[in-house]
Amino acid sequence: MTRCAALLARAGESERVLVLVFSEFGRRLTENASGGTDHGTAAPVFLVGPQAEAGIQGEHPNLGELEDGDPRHVADFRQVYATLLDHWLDCPSETILGGPFEHLPLIKARDQ
Repeated sequence: MTRCAALLARAGESERVLVLVFSEFGRRLTENASGGTDHGTAAPVFLVGPQAEAGIQGEHPNLGELEDGDPRHVADFRQVYATLLDHWLDCPSETILGGPFEHLPLIKARDQ
């Protein structure tokens, strides 16, 4: 257990913490002229905390079916936001995101 997790548990607050980690860009699969990779699509998202559902959610991108050299995303980032807004923050996602988005199985059900 990390020091931060231990402190949260000791304070009785660990069930209230959910950390979202993501990058706003992915990486291309092929090298560019300088031997690196340029910004691309389909970056991973990580949820950390006791209320996060364990494991990998969704399918891995199919590297044999690229779109303009990039993997196609499997889930729209607004689905992640909608799930967390509605089920974690108790905030209406449709108002914030400008429309409805399907929820993903990212967090455990909470007692209301």
